[in-house]
Amino acid sequence: MIDNVTVQYVGFQAKALVREYSFLVRRASNETSEFTLTIAHAAFNSRRVRFQDAPEICSLRLHRELAAFGNHPPEAHYGISDIDLDDYRNSHAPRASGFPYKPKPKPPSFS
Repeated sequence: MIDNVTVQYVGFQAKALVREYSFLVRRASNETSEFTLTIAHAAFNSRRVRFQDAPEICSLRLHRELAAFGNHPPEAHYGISDIDLDDYRNSHAPRASGFPYKPKPKPPSFS
C-alpha cells in the first residue's frame, strides 16, 4: 500500500558547480526523509532553465521518483538531467493558436 506523503521545499544552496535544492518528505507513518536535487550552473548560464522554475522542476522529478518507488526511492540525491529540463520546457511551452481574431468578412460587391 502506498501511503500519503507531503513534500516540502526547504531551500537551496549555491555550490561550486551546482545549485542544490532540498526537500523534506513526510509520510503518514510520521517518517521523514530528506532529498536533494541538483541543477548544474551551466543550465542556468545557458538559459536552459530559469531560477524561478528550478524548485518546480526538482519537485516534479522528486514526485516521479516517489511514485515510481512506492514513496520510498532508493536514493536521497538526484541530478536534474537535460532530459528533465527539456520535458519541463516542452510541457510549459506556449501553445500556437493561429489567428486570435476572426478576419472581417469582405463586403459584398455590387457591380
